[in-house]
Amino acid sequence: AQGGDWGSIISGWMGYDFGAPKGNCAAIHLNMYGLRSADAVPETAEEKKFAQESVAVQDREMGYFREQATKPQTLSYGMMDSPVGACAWIVEKFNGWSDTDGDDIESAYSKDQLLTNVMIYLTTRSFNTATWLYRGLFDDADFGIGPGERVRVPVGVANFPKDFLGWPPRSLAEKTYNITHWTDMGEGGHFAALERPEKFVDDIRLFARSLEF
Repeated sequence: AQGGDWGSIISGWMGYDFGAPKGNCAAIHLNMYGLRSADAVPETAEEKKFAQESVAVQDREMGYFREQATKPQTLSYGMMDSPVGACAWIVEKFNGWSDTDGDDIESAYSKDQLLTNVMIYLTTRSFNTATWLYRGLFDDADFGIGPGERVRVPVGVANFPKDFLGWPPRSLAEKTYNITHWTDMGEGGHFAALERPEKFVDDIRLFARSLEF
């Protein structure tokens, strides 16, 4: 399995719940730090520095999450009634979470790519259902696995430098994942598969070649 953003959480659970030999998930490749173990407690100075920086990032960037997690229906009426509003809500994330040249969003994406993404939500009227994912996670309050547990299938990591939810030091990540492959990518951000597709695919292939079954 492969995942970033929501997919990183889903892929993490797939590796944990259905990992070989008891299941059919042989390995996972992630480009976001999603699922966490209760044992993933910062201990070293580097790990504690990451934790402090993460709190600062969340204070600055997670307003959208709180709104979608607590008042998704209210937000959805406004978004579906205003294409410009929906475009601003979505495209701001592409601009802020990507490896752009300054504030030039078109250095990472074309207008067609951005508008296609927005129109998928508008034409299918799925902005509402997409935001309710956040409410479900908020209600469950379940981002992780219990103490003494970790994802034991081989895990590959692509650490893109401009992802606003970047990876912690490897020592902390390994408290949750059996990491057998780690790449510090030279460029790219949160939407790696769209922003840097060739580098993204190359790293998945490199990880896959390293696996032994």
